[in-house]
Amino acid sequence: NEQGVDLLQLPEAGMRHYRGNRISMIFQEPMTSLNPVFSCGYQVEEALQLHQRISKKEARAQTLALFEQVQLPQPERIYRSYPHELSGGQKQRVMIAMAMSCNPDILIADEPTTALDVTVQKTILELMQHLQKTRGMSVIFITHDLGVIAEIADRVMVMYKGKIVEQGSVADIFRQPQHPYTKGLLACRPPLDKQLRRLPVIADFLQDGPDGSIASTSITVQEAIVREVITPKEKKERLQDLMSKPPLLEVHHLKTWFPVKSGLFRRERNWVKAVDDVSFEVYPGETLGLVGESGCGKTTLGRSILRLQEPSAGSILYKGRELLSMNTKELQELRKEMQIIFQDPYSSLNPRMTIGAAIMEPMTVYGLHGNNQQRREKVMELLEKVNLHPDHFRRYPHEFSGGQRQRIVIARALSLHPSFIICDESVSALDVSVQAQVLNLLMQLREEFGFTYIFISHDLSVVKFMSDRMVVMNQGRIEEMGPAEEIYTQPTKAYTQRLIDAVPKGEISTAAS
Repeated sequence: NEQGVDLLQLPEAGMRHYRGNRISMIFQEPMTSLNPVFSCGYQVEEALQLHQRISKKEARAQTLALFEQVQLPQPERIYRSYPHELSGGQKQRVMIAMAMSCNPDILIADEPTTALDVTVQKTILELMQHLQKTRGMSVIFITHDLGVIAEIADRVMVMYKGKIVEQGSVADIFRQPQHPYTKGLLACRPPLDKQLRRLPVIADFLQDGPDGSIASTSITVQEAIVREVITPKEKKERLQDLMSKPPLLEVHHLKTWFPVKSGLFRRERNWVKAVDDVSFEVYPGETLGLVGESGCGKTTLGRSILRLQEPSAGSILYKGRELLSMNTKELQELRKEMQIIFQDPYSSLNPRMTIGAAIMEPMTVYGLHGNNQQRREKVMELLEKVNLHPDHFRRYPHEFSGGQRQRIVIARALSLHPSFIICDESVSALDVSVQAQVLNLLMQLREEFGFTYIFISHDLSVVKFMSDRMVVMNQGRIEEMGPAEEIYTQPTKAYTQRLIDAVPKGEISTAAS
């Protein structure tokens, strides 16, 4: 900095002056960064009192002013609230207020919008830009999403395997990427203006040699995208073919309501209408995309279809059979055909079970594939199918990356030969390069086994890439439904248009040409 202080040479006591005061940080996951046993107001107050040596009264006044600056609704209520009482976007705003509390020179934002839906992400990015301009601070914005980088950054540094492989202005990086890894990052985000058969991946642009060297291919970003484009005619013919068959799943007037209880005797005072009178069909071999903001009822709808959450009313027909009238035994038998891939693979895998045992367990429960030796062989086959090595059989979940764990969960879902799979935000926690690999795998498996998917996500670009048709949900109801391309290019509802406007465009195809 201007004083020439080498931070690496400072003792811990000296660093405390710089942390918070001069350099602040916003972390990726606000829920784990905020202490669940203290109110949000107390936690911001504490930072102010520690660094600025002011009274509790002054700290409270400054905290409320900060909450107003970061556009939190009802600052007094937020001040008294605990982290679990706030939405993801509100928690992230509290973290931003805490980081800004001491007027730092540099703000380090580590993936601050990765877990947020696109509309909340847009407001957080706009807020950070506004605060940066009004306070004149520098921002180091860490992200895997080059669409976001295009919206917020002046300069870009691209890191690969711990080294900076390329840096320059946003315009230079987007128009003339030099390093193959940069080209891969630019190409692997689903484009909004084209429909692709598969997404380009990092391996299309570079190969790692056994000695650690990098061999690059001659392909450009534009070439990698253009060679995978599906024509509108092909897309239309596929949709007509799918909808010529009888529906695999029919949902009629489905409702899933949760009671809100209050008072001394915990009487039901109100209802949260998470899913409210929803009807649609899904055809064999189709991918139906389900998109909307956090809290719109997407996940509850997915869980209600599988009866992991019991619906309040309505009808669900699977292959003509009513799911809601089935008893436990009938439902258990049907679960072989209907599987779900959850958002967080780490919490849906038992940390004490090897991944081989986790994939084999459903087969054992249903008595598939004869004996344990045959089941082990089937697990090896499934691991290879999802691009993992058979040697991984005896490893534990913590030994794998996020993308690998998601593939393990996919292999487990495949172990029962399902025909219908619900993917619930199954790529939202992955970086774009790993996300592209998992999405390609899901598409490949659909073509190979004829799977039918309901693909739930808040990321409209991902849903558009995966889906034949799209359902837009808002506050428990369907806003609109139709072919994915049509919904994106000709939305009929203002809510859908707002979702589309919030997606970081990045101008990737234009910049790369």
